[in-house]
Amino acid sequence: MQAYQAAVHAASESPQRFWEVQSRALDWYSAPQKILSRDEQGAQRWFADGLLNTSHLCLDAQIAAGRGAQLALIYDSPVTGQQARYTYQQLKDWVAHAAGMLKAQGVGAGDRVVIYMPMIPEAAVAMLACARLGAIHSVVFGGFAAHELAIRIEDATPKVIITASCGIEIDRVLPYKPLVDKAIAEASHKVACCVVLQRPQCQAELHGERDVDWHTAIAKAEAAEPVPVRATDPLYILYTSGTTGKPKGVVRDNGGHAVAMHYSMHTVYGVKPGDVFWAASDVGWVVGHSYIVYGPLLAGCTTVLYEGKPVRTPDASAFWRVCAEHRVNVLFAAPTAFRAIRKEDPSAKGLQGHDLTALQRIYLAGERLDPPTYDWLSDTLKRPVLDHWWQTETGWAIAGNPVGLQLMPVKAGSATVPMPGYQIEILDDEGRTLSAGQQGNICVKLPLPPGCLPTIWGNQARFEAGYLNNFPGYYQTGDGGYLDSDGYLFVMGRTDDIINVAGHRLSTGEMEEVLGSHSAVAECAVIGVANELKGQLPVGLVVLKDGAMVEEEQLSRELVAQVRESIGAVACFQRALVVKRLPKTRSGKILRRTLRQMAMGEAYSVPSTIDDPAVLDELKAQLASLEDCAIRPA
Repeated sequence: MQAYQAAVHAASESPQRFWEVQSRALDWYSAPQKILSRDEQGAQRWFADGLLNTSHLCLDAQIAAGRGAQLALIYDSPVTGQQARYTYQQLKDWVAHAAGMLKAQGVGAGDRVVIYMPMIPEAAVAMLACARLGAIHSVVFGGFAAHELAIRIEDATPKVIITASCGIEIDRVLPYKPLVDKAIAEASHKVACCVVLQRPQCQAELHGERDVDWHTAIAKAEAAEPVPVRATDPLYILYTSGTTGKPKGVVRDNGGHAVAMHYSMHTVYGVKPGDVFWAASDVGWVVGHSYIVYGPLLAGCTTVLYEGKPVRTPDASAFWRVCAEHRVNVLFAAPTAFRAIRKEDPSAKGLQGHDLTALQRIYLAGERLDPPTYDWLSDTLKRPVLDHWWQTETGWAIAGNPVGLQLMPVKAGSATVPMPGYQIEILDDEGRTLSAGQQGNICVKLPLPPGCLPTIWGNQARFEAGYLNNFPGYYQTGDGGYLDSDGYLFVMGRTDDIINVAGHRLSTGEMEEVLGSHSAVAECAVIGVANELKGQLPVGLVVLKDGAMVEEEQLSRELVAQVRESIGAVACFQRALVVKRLPKTRSGKILRRTLRQMAMGEAYSVPSTIDDPAVLDELKAQLASLEDCAIRPA
């Protein structure tokens, strides 16, 4: 662990010196002299006096380094049957004209642009075009409800919206323009221009002077050069759900973000220029920002942009086909994607005929990587399967396996170790540091490394109240877990996923590990429901693997026995329900809070991020049965 320990020591003992060294890898217009400082609001800022442009670093600087003819972006769309490839030179020319199109609409440095598009190359081009002008983009997941889009328009006050005529799902075409029109009408902030990319699957109706056709406008546009911006100027705003119901606009700055992305591509993912990197996510999420668009291009890699699903486009071999065809070196996806593949193809027959010799490593993040899924992937692919943990707020890995420094031994269930720059401590509710093996609040000692959010858009007080005030001197992640005696981090779930059974604080993630290890279980969720005697009791919701032949009562008995054996009688795990599917966000996170509210008959709202609201209707009757059984003394 010498190389890793040396980096950790350098980053913790002298963070300014450490990150100044990392910043030298970038092509600044004016290199920073002020490495770490505070702004007028007291917020921590990195590289405040540096000047750069993120689009320049992703494209122009790569061409200057001799990569103009190298592939920059591969588009693969099984839902349309289309593929396309763009070199760095071709992508730069396209982005420059897209920036010119926005400039013609009055967009300049500091202006906001909302991007509401499916997973098509134009989405990445729009992001990079905004960055080229110093404008701030806010990507909203294509297909979000009009009201949710209106809320984001209201908060970001964009000058322009860029959208497509439609998105394409597995079994339907979803028109986007009616949703955008409804959102614009609902928002009190009035958008000056709406740029619409017409897709052949569904043509949108354009209205008056406000609506502009993408292709027509691009053809008329002059190429725009990169605009130098301060390192502390925002690159983008990305909205994440908030406990108050009002979305939080996470701000990412240009300088710290570029340094962190470049550093993480080497340290976390171990890639080099020319490698093919595929983050199987969406540009509506932070993974798409960090590792579909910016990270790979900053590192001189080829990035894959995939418009499809892990299954049913056309089947559970989709991921293996993409990896084989495009010679993917590193694959990054959410555990839920591989659980879906495992559910439909538990024996991995879909691997047959696909040459994966180029694939070196698989990375998982976005939710906890349960040991059964890790074991299945590891046994199936015979390659390193590496969990890592981060958040929308941090933009890159808080903990992971530092492959660029050295590949460390894997412990199933652990995200491995803190990345250099993140000083993790486990604190109890009173802020006292806990010993190895003790579960508590996962916190990061300040200062946060570059790339992490400096504020919430337009609301510094909300940032401080939500992340800094509970544990002074620390960033509160909102997750619970523990560090073991080797310094490995185990993230057991959000702190509100800790349940209290007769005074014992128990992790639902730990119980989910046990349930997920059953041979018939594809995926699961454990929720705590109220109980008169114990305070709370855990209940398991399990989805069976395709073809699994087991009666529900027998399975429930077996799962109860497994939890008792692995965790003990103290868990009081007494019931498991078989469900067809679990409600999830579009990024694959299970909506445990909503499940708890439904189970207890409490009022709940359908989260804006839910992938399919119909799942909740399917579960209502089953979850209603828990309200009666849960309150009986155990």
